Amino acid sequence: MRIVLGVGGGIAAYKSASLLRLFTEAGHTVQVVPTESSTRFVGIATWEALSGHPVSTSVFDAVDTVNHVRLGHEADLIVVAPATADLLARAAAGLASDLLTNTLLMARGPVFFAPAMHTEMWNHPATQANVAALRSRGAVVMEPASGRLTGKDSGPGRLPEPSEIFAAALAAAAPVGAAAGRLAGKTVTVTAGGTREPLDPVRFLGNRSSGKQGAAVAEAALAEGARVRLIAAHMEVPVPAGAELVQVETALELRDAVHQAAAETDILVMAAAVADFRPGELAENKIKKRDDGADPVITLVRNPDILAEAVQRRAELGSGPALIVGFAAETGDGTSSVLEYGRRKLERKGCDLLVLNQVGRSLVFGQDTTEVRILSPQDAPGTEPIAVAGTKAEIARHILDRIADELDAPLPSH
Repeated sequence: MRIVLGVGGGIAAYKSASLLRLFTEAGHTVQVVPTESSTRFVGIATWEALSGHPVSTSVFDAVDTVNHVRLGHEADLIVVAPATADLLARAAAGLASDLLTNTLLMARGPVFFAPAMHTEMWNHPATQANVAALRSRGAVVMEPASGRLTGKDSGPGRLPEPSEIFAAALAAAAPVGAAAGRLAGKTVTVTAGGTREPLDPVRFLGNRSSGKQGAAVAEAALAEGARVRLIAAHMEVPVPAGAELVQVETALELRDAVHQAAAETDILVMAAAVADFRPGELAENKIKKRDDGADPVITLVRNPDILAEAVQRRAELGSGPALIVGFAAETGDGTSSVLEYGRRKLERKGCDLLVLNQVGRSLVFGQDTTEVRILSPQDAPGTEPIAVAGTKAEIARHILDRIADELDAPLPSH
C-alpha cells in the first residue's frame, strides 16, 4: 500500500519516526510529507533515511511531476500524525498553504488524523468544530490519548502510541476487506456508555457503564463494512477509529441524537446504559450540608423510554431503521428470573432483537467478559435462547452475526 505520512509541527513528531518504521516493516511504501514547522522537531534527513525517499515541504519541489497533485492521487492512505490544532484547522478550512495541505485536498483514498495538542486546545470549541467537519466529510480523526503532556500538565491531547495509530490507520484503510463485509453499504448507529444526569454544577446521577460493549459493537460493525455512527455518553474506552462520534451526556441529549440519526440509519443498536430517572430540578449552586443537619430532598422524574420511542416513531413514520436492537441489563429476584424480565421488556419495547444480560457487582459493567442471550419476538413459545459467553469483542461479533442473519431473512412488516 502507498501511504503518505504527514507530520505536523508538534513535539510528538518524534513518535512518527517509529510509526514510519512500523509501516515500512509491514511492507508499505511511505512518502513522508512534513510541515515546515515540524522540521524544527525532526529534520528532513531523518525522514529521508527512514523512508528511503526524498522529502520536501514545498509545492515548488519536483514540479515536473506535479508533486502536489500526484501524492494525493496515488496515495492509498494518508496518515497525519501528529495532527496539531493548526493543521486540523487548515485541513477543515480547505487551505492549501504547503505540500501537506495540498496533498490532503487531492486525496482520493482514506484520510486519517492522529491529533496531539494541549488539553485546552483539544477541548476548544473551534478545534471540536474542525474535527466534526473533517469527520462529516469522511476523514477519520482518532481520539487523542490522555496522559502527560509537554511540561507539567496532563490530560487528553497526548499522541497515541505508534502501534495504536498503526493498527487504527490500517483498519480505516480497509475498503477491500470492508466491501466484502456482511453490512457493506449499511449505516449502523450505536449508542454506548452511561448517561449522567446533573444534580448541581459538580454532582450527577450516573451508572457503572464503561461503554466497552457499545464500543465493541461499533468496532465489529466497522469490520463488517458498515458506516458507523457512535452516540456516546460517558465512556471509559476510546472511540473506535473510523466511527463518527456524536457526544452526549444526559438521557434527553441521547434521545435527541437518536431521533436525529434514525432517518439515515439502517440498523439502530441501543447499547447505552440510559438513566431511568433524572433530578426534577438542577441546582444552580453546589448543594451544601445544612447546619441544622437536615438531609436534602431530591425529587426524581422519569426519563423518556428512548428505545420504545424509536420503535414507535418508526411505525408512525413508516420509515427509519430496518432493525432496532435493544439491550437489557437485568437482575432476577424472588418473583421472576432474568430471562422472564427480559421477555417482558422485549414485548414492552417492541424492538426486533433484545440482547439480555445479567448485571450486578462484578458482572458486566466495566468487565472485559460477559454472557448474553439474544431474544426475538419470533422465538417459539417456551424456547430458551442459547447463552453465549466471551469477551465483549467476541460478544459484539456474535451480535453482528445475528443482525446480519436477520437482514438476510425476510423481516416482519413494521
